[in-house]
Amino acid sequence: MNQVETAANRDWMVSEVVAVAGVRHVVVLSTDGLLMASSEGTDRDVADRLSAACSGLQSLAKGLGREFGSDSQEVRQQMVEFDGGFLFMRAAGSGSYLAVVTGPVVDPKMIAQQMQTQVNKIGERNLSSLPRRGSAHE
Repeated sequence: MNQVETAANRDWMVSEVVAVAGVRHVVVLSTDGLLMASSEGTDRDVADRLSAACSGLQSLAKGLGREFGSDSQEVRQQMVEFDGGFLFMRAAGSGSYLAVVTGPVVDPKMIAQQMQTQVNKIGERNLSSLPRRGSAHE
């Protein structure tokens, strides 16, 4: 099964997060930025760009964690506010992240709660992404 087929088959995993008021896009991405699933109505190019950008943010956050946190480099969650909305991101399994883009008027607590519920409901096993052979993440 190729990556495109995998992403299409996993899109159901994010459907409940999309139901929260103000949510515009939801993606599940691998550590190296590959799209694993996206919300219905999110264009594939948008989902791919969001996945790549979130992978970069995770890398920056790990560097910050290494410098100012513990040596584990584990990043549990992030929130970015920008003109017109927010980005929420959290670990969703070994080697994967759940990212949500919202409009400017949202309840951050509700978004975070639904993201946690979705990760728990789906299970870490379904959201995990093994490192690709020859990748820097092995």
